[in-house]
Amino acid sequence: MDVWHLFCCCSCAQEEPENNPLLSEMLRYFDQLGKRKRAQAANLWNEPADDTHMERDDDRELYNLLQKRARLRRGSEGYRRLSFDISAHRQIRREVKDRWRQILEVLGFSAEADSLLDVTSTASYSSLRQPLQARQLLTALAEQTSLFDRHCSLPERYLFVLDRLLILDAGDDFLSAARRYYPPEAEEGPPSEEEPPSQEAVLVTLSPAPQGGDEEAAAVMDEESLLVKLIE
Repeated sequence: MDVWHLFCCCSCAQEEPENNPLLSEMLRYFDQLGKRKRAQAANLWNEPADDTHMERDDDRELYNLLQKRARLRRGSEGYRRLSFDISAHRQIRREVKDRWRQILEVLGFSAEADSLLDVTSTASYSSLRQPLQARQLLTALAEQTSLFDRHCSLPERYLFVLDRLLILDAGDDFLSAARRYYPPEAEEGPPSEEEPPSQEAVLVTLSPAPQGGDEEAAAVMDEESLLVKLIE
C-alpha cells in the first residue's frame, strides 16, 4: 500500500463518525447516559424509580432547586445561593450513604460496597427478591438506629440495598451492626444529674470530602445540560 492510499484511508476513517448518522446518534446517546448516571450519583434520589422526582417532598425540593439554577447565569448571586442550598441537600444524602458504607465495611463488604449501594433510575420494585423482608428491615433500621435523618421519610433507595443484603444472607447482621454503631438518638430533654450519659460503641470515620474543583464543575455541567434540554 502506497503512502497516498494510506493517507486517504486514514482520512476516511477519521471522518466516518461525522458522516455516519447512526454512529453519531449512538455517541450522543452514550454521552447523555453518562451525564445522567453522574447526575444520579450526585443527587442520590431517595425514590430512584421516580423519573419525575415529584413523588417525595425532599426529592421534589431538590429537583426544583436544580431547575431554578439551570435557568440562571453561572456565577450570579442567585446561582451561588441556589448552589449552596443544593449542596446542603446533597450533603445530608451523602452522610446517610457514608453511614451505610461504614457498616458494610465492618461486615467485610469493603470491595462490594460500591456495587451494593449503587441504586439508579433503572431500579424496579418488581425486581426485588424479598420485598417484605427488606421493608421490615428498613422500618427496623429507622426505629432502632440513627442511620437516617429522623426528620425525613425513609429513603426508598435503601430498600434495594437491603434486598441485596438479604440475598447474601447479611440482612440481620447489618441490622445488628447498625444498632451497635448507630444507636437511636436520645430524645431531647433536660440533662439528668443522677444518671451519667451512656457510652455506646460508635463507629468513627472521616467522611470523604465533597467533590472538589474539576469533578464538581463537571457534575454541574452534566446536570445543567440535562435540565436545559428538559426545560426547552
